[in-house]
Amino acid sequence: MQHNTTHCNTLQQNTTHCNTLQQNTTHCNTIQNTSSHCNTLQHTATRCNTLQQNTTHYNTLQHNTTHCNTLQHTATHRSTLQHTTTHCNTLQHTATHCNTLQHTATHRNTLQHTATHYNTLQHTATRCNTLHVTRVTWQ
Repeated sequence: MQHNTTHCNTLQQNTTHCNTLQQNTTHCNTIQNTSSHCNTLQHTATRCNTLQQNTTHYNTLQHNTTHCNTLQHTATHRSTLQHTTTHCNTLQHTATHCNTLQHTATHRNTLQHTATHYNTLQHTATRCNTLHVTRVTWQ
């Protein structure tokens, strides 16, 4: 009977050992699942950080593009203003030139009028002199 009792005790110890191993295996599987889940979360976090960096980079590029477009618009506006200023300066120069020509024409007309008046006076003086000489001669 003692042999049977010893055999039963050994079987009971083996069963306890097997149960412990089974529990340890279950615990290891749980740890392995948890580790796998952590790795997935870590990968997701890394992916999110990359997306966040890409978004920041994209926003910076978008801001820079907007800034460049503003500068380009300003440069175009400045070129237009420069062209307009040059055109206005040309028109102003032309107007000054026209005013000078107009003044010269007016002065010339005055001189022509004066010359005509002078010629008329000269003609009248000549005629008067002729009449005077004729009158003196006839008396």
